[in-house]
Amino acid sequence: MKSKKKIVLAYSGGLDTSIILKWLQENYKAEVICYTADVGQEIDRKKIFKNAKKFGVKKIIIQDLKNTFVKDYVYPMIRSHAIYEGVYLLGTSIARPLIAKDQIRIAKKFNAYAVSHGATGKGNDQVRFELGYYYFGPKIKIIAPWRIWKLKSRTDLINYAKKHGIPIPKDKKGAPPFSVDDNLFHTSTEGKVLENPKNPAPEFIFQRTISPEKAVNKPTFVTINFKNSDPIGINGKKLSPSKLLEKLNHLAGKNGIGRVDLVENRFIGIKSRGVYETPGGTLLINAHRAIESVTLDKETMHKKDSIMSKYAELVYNGYWYSKERFKLQKIVDLKRNKVNGSVKLKLYKGNITIQSRITKSNAYSMKKVSFEENKTFNKSNVEKFINFHKKKLR
Repeated sequence: MKSKKKIVLAYSGGLDTSIILKWLQENYKAEVICYTADVGQEIDRKKIFKNAKKFGVKKIIIQDLKNTFVKDYVYPMIRSHAIYEGVYLLGTSIARPLIAKDQIRIAKKFNAYAVSHGATGKGNDQVRFELGYYYFGPKIKIIAPWRIWKLKSRTDLINYAKKHGIPIPKDKKGAPPFSVDDNLFHTSTEGKVLENPKNPAPEFIFQRTISPEKAVNKPTFVTINFKNSDPIGINGKKLSPSKLLEKLNHLAGKNGIGRVDLVENRFIGIKSRGVYETPGGTLLINAHRAIESVTLDKETMHKKDSIMSKYAELVYNGYWYSKERFKLQKIVDLKRNKVNGSVKLKLYKGNITIQSRITKSNAYSMKKVSFEENKTFNKSNVEKFINFHKKKLR
């Protein structure tokens, strides 16, 4: 008997991907392998297995990628100080390349002829997933249901789910849910009342940060330790990448830190509004800039700043595996071995204040900067310096 063709579906166990699972079975007559990448999102393992088995799925894979995600994706991006359109720390964008890579690995392992995802036809994620698929599996077919099926609206999906007995979740107010994506680095919320930019974000949508007004009434102090430009510990205690970010998420979240409300320009050409929570990441990028300020020279820092916008755009657009991003990463990491030390932060009601920067680097000289008279800085050269630059004005 000839075996069925196989499709590996990026599966969350939620409404959309459960509908896609059934739809793939109906339209492709293939064996669907359900694959979940654990990048630190809230995972209901029982629900994943229950919902997949309900439709006869035999292979259900949940892959723990948390440490890989933070170490090989989040940390390199933090080193670049990448921020999209001034505020977005790229929490959704940075997870997709890893998920795509590992999904292709699974497809190759089980000799699947196709992969599928649940990204909508209007969003950026379809691009991010598919660029990753192509990079690692150019001969593997990509099935993007949202671009080809006849289910054109959320109402159509709800009706399809009811027809096939697929559970329909509710939000905290009892209505169909917002569109939510989360991982260890961030949580994003879109849709419904947020689609109109005049509406304020309701407080109940926030999942990992407390309102600054309701945050604790006394400051929290935390020291982040760095080695070779990456965080390695908190308050002198070494932690794995995932545990470190998890700890920072907790500390920042209870102090109301890490919220962003953004109307962004999507890669595919439309504007959308998203509410993002990146508590630990907000601490990391602030601390990283602080440790670099006392360990790197001006030229290196300014060079990094000059490419940051392009680096962020590449990540946002799904070009993590592009030659251009690899090239920029080399520039970012050129002197990372010099970035060592610790930064102490004060967290209070949505604010971050740098308390101290400690390093053995000699990039910062107290003698040169001192207002006391000393021989380490020749002030007579300043006039020559100014005269040289006067000529550039003509």
